[in-house]
Amino acid sequence: MAGIVISKSSELVNSLYGKSQEPIFALIQDQVEAFEKERSALSDIYVMEKTDKYAEKFITETSLPNFTPVGEAGAYPHNEFREGYSKVIEPDTWKNSFEVTMEMVEDANIGKIKQRAGAFTLSYNRTRELFGAQMLMGGLNSNTAITNGGVTKNYSTACADGQPMFSTAHPQLMGSDTQSNLFSSAFSYDALCYMQEAMQNYTDDDGHLLGVSPDTIIIPNDAMLKKAVFSAIGAEGLPDTANHSMNFQCGLWNVIIWPYLNRFIPANAQSKPWLLMDSEFNKAYYGAVWLDRVPLSVRSEIAPNDNNIFKGRARYAAGFNNWRPFAMSFEGSGGTVLGE
Repeated sequence: MAGIVISKSSELVNSLYGKSQEPIFALIQDQVEAFEKERSALSDIYVMEKTDKYAEKFITETSLPNFTPVGEAGAYPHNEFREGYSKVIEPDTWKNSFEVTMEMVEDANIGKIKQRAGAFTLSYNRTRELFGAQMLMGGLNSNTAITNGGVTKNYSTACADGQPMFSTAHPQLMGSDTQSNLFSSAFSYDALCYMQEAMQNYTDDDGHLLGVSPDTIIIPNDAMLKKAVFSAIGAEGLPDTANHSMNFQCGLWNVIIWPYLNRFIPANAQSKPWLLMDSEFNKAYYGAVWLDRVPLSVRSEIAPNDNNIFKGRARYAAGFNNWRPFAMSFEGSGGTVLGE
């Protein structure tokens, strides 16, 4: 979040609402900041960026060729980066409002006033989390957009290469090979090992290994999936067996349990989806991007019915540039079965 901008109503009405406005503004700011610090997963999954532009363009680049042996006093080879695929992300405007009646102020009904302010901040926080979760789960197979909001509006879930965020056919700019970050296996210890291996073998648009090293598991809030994940990564020995060989997955992973993903589990899912992420690669190469154009701006005004209306407005967007920091798997996805 880029901060909260507060605008008070006219000084002419301070005698009516002045004493109630400061606590309301403070409550909104405190609750938004507390939610983002303690309950939000957005900043753990998306690269959070501020922008002062109408839109931002993200560009991928090919890598440099390998070093060349040139012998004693040999000339330096002249190699260059080449511009790869590009992605434009455009922030949208999001609004909401609530009212405080004159009667509430006259009757010093502070509890009800705080309740409405709390519902307003919950709505703001929930909207952002749901949008981020829907975007993450929306780019599957041939789906390159989601529909969100009270009006029918599409938001692109395609990466810079034009493919959905999770696809079995991500192209290479400088070659004919394709790569997959969509798999069709339920979570298990073996599936985790195979998907980790697949991500470690990702190459760039020139076919060079990138050193992707996934370090984060992202799952919806599901009891049996949580049990399976922590059983797989939490013990020093191999899980669910009498084999006391070393579990090399133990201690490697951060786990993000994001309940907002539950709303967007695909209808064709025969098992709960799970994702792996390389958090450092995501930051370095702008995989999943969140743009904050205008922070939450709250202003108050007096309506003709004498109610004090609090209006909130923000501009933000989410999108995907580089698919390589992420992979997803669930039975029924249409992706490759891990281990085959």
